Amino acid sequence: LLRRDVSSNLLSSFPVTGLHGLTHLKLTGNHALQSLITSENFPELKVMEMPYAYQCCAFGACENHYRISSQWNKDDNSSLDDFHRKDSGLLQIQDERDFEDFFLDFEEDLKSHHSVQCSPSPGPFKPCDHLFGSWLIRIGVWTIVGLTFICNALVSATVFRSPLYMSHIKLLIGLMAVVNALMGLASGVLAGVDASTFGSFAQYGAQWESGIGCQITGLLSIFASEASIFLLTLAALERVFSAKHATKFETKSSTASINIAISFCFMLAVIIAVIPLLTGSDYGVSPLCLPLPFGESTAMGYMVALVLLNSLCFLVMTVAYTKLYCSLEKGELDNIWDCSMVKHIALLLFTNCILYCPVAFLSFSSLLNLTFISPEVIKSILLVIVPLPACLNPLLYILFNPHFKEDLGSLRKQTLIWRRSKHTSLISVNSEDIEKQSCDSTQALVTFTSASISYDMPTSSSLMPPSYQMTEGCSLSSVAFVPCH
Repeated sequence: LLRRDVSSNLLSSFPVTGLHGLTHLKLTGNHALQSLITSENFPELKVMEMPYAYQCCAFGACENHYRISSQWNKDDNSSLDDFHRKDSGLLQIQDERDFEDFFLDFEEDLKSHHSVQCSPSPGPFKPCDHLFGSWLIRIGVWTIVGLTFICNALVSATVFRSPLYMSHIKLLIGLMAVVNALMGLASGVLAGVDASTFGSFAQYGAQWESGIGCQITGLLSIFASEASIFLLTLAALERVFSAKHATKFETKSSTASINIAISFCFMLAVIIAVIPLLTGSDYGVSPLCLPLPFGESTAMGYMVALVLLNSLCFLVMTVAYTKLYCSLEKGELDNIWDCSMVKHIALLLFTNCILYCPVAFLSFSSLLNLTFISPEVIKSILLVIVPLPACLNPLLYILFNPHFKEDLGSLRKQTLIWRRSKHTSLISVNSEDIEKQSCDSTQALVTFTSASISYDMPTSSSLMPPSYQMTEGCSLSSVAFVPCH
């Protein structure tokens, strides 16, 4: 038995007894067959087609990037004739060489004749040893993951610190921080898989990319990236609308409208993330758990449609902000209320647009069949450039937005007040001290809240709605503090 074709079956294992003489083996379509097949069991094998590229790693195909087209149906007579012709040529010059040299040359020809050609061949997206492939990518991903968690946690803590007052733009920035943290979680899962399978990824590659963990990771990644772009678009439109209609700021109707818009953004992001699972072009086409911009037409069409939608969002943001800046006279931007948030959204828009250009170029170059981009470059873009906005967005807010400094100082003072009130509640004090401390705490909260609102409210008292007129007096009755457990 020299040829064996058992493709498109439900095999979960492949027997080796009595099949040591196989030269051609075809196992494609057996998706349940995820275990590796050792090369020692098939010493005569020349051509093989496997369900997963990782199974070709055992036959030394890691560095070979070739494609098997007609070799399965090709007759072996030509190769055998070439071998016998070469053998007879060696016999003619046997008398000119000694027998030992001839025997060594014959063994080398025999080894080269029995080299295995395996398909599909491993590559950067089907690695044999390491998921990330290089230490530069590995260090970059771990750095992005660490900064993403730390920075987004700080932004979320400062934005959602108090339920007393929260402007629309701060709500959007806080939600962007939560979404960016999900992107960091997806990248962290890939980093964990790379670390746990370090040096032997071929043994677990098939189980990982076809498992539920890869599907969830890809779903989180696409949802987080799309939700972040949609929320950024909504934030830009909100800034433009608020700058032109300062007198209508924070009305009941605008609050309902912004909540509806936020819900629509999240629903649209969920629908986009679920589409690959419904159309068959799922996230398991690669161990990176992302729809790749090449390969099947469905996956390529999905990525191109995604790039066009995101490009439309960036175009809307750019046109809106360009119109806003052109409509303002020179120096007027510094005089409008909350100019820091207007400048901050412009900075986020510029940064995210620059980082999205390589992803868009990659998708369109794949659509046009431009092959000058190497797979290693594509892999580095997907692993480093795609999750980079989730790290830079909160970092820019922390470094350049005065709202963060004010909110962080307010959060520290609130924490000190809470600790002081908890400490004093555990000791015996008279009722007058308790009343005085309660009043001081309330005055501090009102002062800090007023300081944060000043960034979001018009400077003129005539533009401020009556509902936001806050008094700084404090007249409270005696209140006993109860420690929280």
